[in-house]
Amino acid sequence: MPPPASPGGGGRLSLPAMEQPDRTALVGGFYATAAFLFWGLSPIYFKLVGHVPADQVLAHRAVWSAILLALLLTAMRRWPNVRALVGDRRQLLILLVTTLLISVNWFTFIWAIEVERVLEVSLGYYINPLVSVLLGMVFLRERLTLWQGAAVLLATAGVLNLAVEARGFPWVSLVLAFTFGFYGLLRKIAPVRPIEGLFVETTLMAPVALAYLALLDSQGSGSFGQLDLTTDGLLVLAGLVTTLPLLWFASAARRLRLSTVGLLHYIAPSCQILLAVFAYGEAFTTTHLITFACIWTALAIYSASSLRRRAAPVDLAAAAKPRGR
Repeated sequence: MPPPASPGGGGRLSLPAMEQPDRTALVGGFYATAAFLFWGLSPIYFKLVGHVPADQVLAHRAVWSAILLALLLTAMRRWPNVRALVGDRRQLLILLVTTLLISVNWFTFIWAIEVERVLEVSLGYYINPLVSVLLGMVFLRERLTLWQGAAVLLATAGVLNLAVEARGFPWVSLVLAFTFGFYGLLRKIAPVRPIEGLFVETTLMAPVALAYLALLDSQGSGSFGQLDLTTDGLLVLAGLVTTLPLLWFASAARRLRLSTVGLLHYIAPSCQILLAVFAYGEAFTTTHLITFACIWTALAIYSASSLRRRAAPVDLAAAAKPRGR
């Protein structure tokens, strides 16, 4: 039975798009939220391995991630996909670039923590979403509504407020923000499945990391197998801590607009602030309060604008009409 025409004729029927939920965007939003919540709570893990030098933790992340992903690929019988991926020069080149980007991002993060430039690290996490929005507009031609644009400007104001507190040129923040921003862009446009892509990335890093750990062990300065079973277990767990959020992030980046991923990214540093204040007793200043308020107000505005846009009436007759060439 054909659908009834709307009052007044013309064969038009307006239905809220919310009655036809976008499953792809819904799944992407779930993956993004899970990834950023995980990253937001990740300081708990790094506090537990705080007695292990940061460079060793980084090396263990690469090695154990590659092993974990190899097991997953075996269980899911996806090795043919990996062979096809490695045989595609274009995709392999993209993954070489993403490996470089994520390696620089991890190294900069570890180095900054060691030299106590934590404020610049947190500022980098706040700048990164703005970089993602910018990259989405420049390279993917994503467009923002008036209210979404206002939300981005409000978030920018909050970030600038925090940047003033940092003083000086925050190059550490910019390196962290832009390396991960371009990583997200390339993982979005590359036709690479999350597990296979991340396996190739970690496998490219693993030989260097393994050689470094072997060198430390030969010098008697390694941590694995030298301290206690708890430390060994935590270092092995580095593979899971690294792999899960990156897989979720890659899955989200393929399904969502880069600008949407960028705004959701604020979940991570906001969780880190709450964790630092309520769990670790760090100071929550007026500057943090202003930035926090700006960013979460911006998220509310952006989300409301997206829901309103999705709920706009759909002209089914116009949508069904064939387009000319």
